[in-house]
Amino acid sequence: MKDYRGYSFWLETVTDDLTPRPSLVGSIDVDVAILGAGYSGLWTAFYLTERDPELRIAIVEREIAGFGASGRNGSWVSSGFPLSPGMLIERYGTARTRALELAMFDSIDEIGRVCDAEGIDAQFRKNGVLRIARGKHQLPALRNSYNSYAELGLADDLRILDAVETAALVRVAGAEASLASPHCANIQPAALVRGLARVVERRGVTIYEGTTVTGFSARRDARLETDRGDVRAGAILLCGESYLSRLPALHRQIIPVYSLIGLTEPLADDQWGRIGWSGGEALSSFRYTVDYLAKTCDGRILFGSRGAPYHYGSRIEDSYDRHGPTHAAIQRLFHDWFPQLGDVRFTHSWGGPVGMPRDQMPTVAFDPATRIGTARGYTGQGVATSNLAGRVLADLVADTPSPLRDLPFVDHQSPNWEPEPLRWLGVRYVQEGFGRIDAKAERTGRAPTGRSIPERLGRH
Repeated sequence: MKDYRGYSFWLETVTDDLTPRPSLVGSIDVDVAILGAGYSGLWTAFYLTERDPELRIAIVEREIAGFGASGRNGSWVSSGFPLSPGMLIERYGTARTRALELAMFDSIDEIGRVCDAEGIDAQFRKNGVLRIARGKHQLPALRNSYNSYAELGLADDLRILDAVETAALVRVAGAEASLASPHCANIQPAALVRGLARVVERRGVTIYEGTTVTGFSARRDARLETDRGDVRAGAILLCGESYLSRLPALHRQIIPVYSLIGLTEPLADDQWGRIGWSGGEALSSFRYTVDYLAKTCDGRILFGSRGAPYHYGSRIEDSYDRHGPTHAAIQRLFHDWFPQLGDVRFTHSWGGPVGMPRDQMPTVAFDPATRIGTARGYTGQGVATSNLAGRVLADLVADTPSPLRDLPFVDHQSPNWEPEPLRWLGVRYVQEGFGRIDAKAERTGRAPTGRSIPERLGRH
C-alpha cells in the first residue's frame, strides 16, 4: 500500500486511518456515479443527498478520498476565483460578476456552517486575507483590484492599508500597502475532505477506492468504465479535476499545473514577536508567479508558489510533486518576505497538480440528454469554488430551480488546449515569461505593462 501520509503535511497529521476503502467488485447499477472523491465529488454527493436522501450514489476513486489537491492544498478557503473580478466584468458584465462574487463570499461561510453542523473538525477559522503590495511596482495591481470590487458595489468591507497600518498587522519586508478583505478562511484541508467522506457515507453514499476509471459512456447506457467493472447510472459526474486529463475524451480540456508548498517548523514566541501576524490572516502578494502564505494552528508558516514547470503531454507523476529548484525558490522567497526569520527551518515540502482550462474559467455542467455532468477547472482556487460547484451540480442533476444556475461558469465550454508540442511550448513560454516579468518589476520598480506576449497569452 502507498504511504499516503507522505503526500502532504495535512495527510501526515490527519487523525484518520488512511487505509483504502474496498474497491469495486464487478459491475453495479446506481442512480448517480461520481468520478473522484475530492472536494467536488464529495460536495456534490453531500448536496444531492440533501435534495433526495433515497438516491443511490457511488463515488469511484483511484486512490483514497483526498489524495489529490483536496488533501494537499494551501489551506485557503478564499473567495478568489480563477479569473479576477476585472476579467469577469470584461467577459460577463457587472451584474453576473457581482452575483458570482457574492456566491463565492457565501461559499466560505457555507463550508464553516457544514463543518459545525456535521461535526467536521477541519480547524475552520475565518481570519480574512491581506494582499500585500511588496514594492511600489505592485501598487497599481492593488488599486485595480480594489476598483474592480468598487465597480461591483462590493468594496464596503475592503480596506486599503498603508505601510504603517500593514506593519501593525504583519511585518513583511518591502510592504508598501495592502488590501484587507474578510472573505477568506483557513482549514486543515485533509481533515475537511476526509470528514466530508465520512458524512456522505453516513448518508448512504458508497465510496469505492483503489478503482481506476478508464472511460465513460453517455446516454441510455451511461456508465463509468473502470478496471474492476462498470458503474451504470442515470447520471455520470466527472469530478476528477487535473486527473481528468488522463481520460482521452477530456485530455485537452484541462492540463495539470503543479503548485508546490514549503512548511516551516513551529515558530517560538520570540520568532512570532519579530513579525507580528497575531491575526492569522492569509497573506499573498501581487506577483504573476503567485505566492501565498498561511499560519497553521500549530504555529508554522506555509508558503506556496506556482513556479514548477508544466510537463510534456500533461503527464502526472508522483515524482513531480517535489521540484528542487522551485522548493529552493520558495525558501528564498520566505526569507525575502521575513528576513528577520533567518533562523527558521523548513521541515516539509510537497506539491501536486491543479486543473487549468484553456480560458481559466471553471465549468459546472450537466447535459440531460447525455446524462454526463462535470465540475472542474479551478486553477488552484478550488476550496471554496468546489463547494459552490457541488451545490450547482446537485441543482442541475436534480433539476432544482436556483439562481446559482445562472452563474457564468454553468454550462460553460472551455476551448481545447493545443496539441503537443504546441501545448508544452506555449505553457512553458508563459510560465517562464511570468517569472521574467516579476523579476524585471522587482529589479526596476516599474509595474508590468500588461501588454507583453506572456501577459496577453495568460489572459485567454
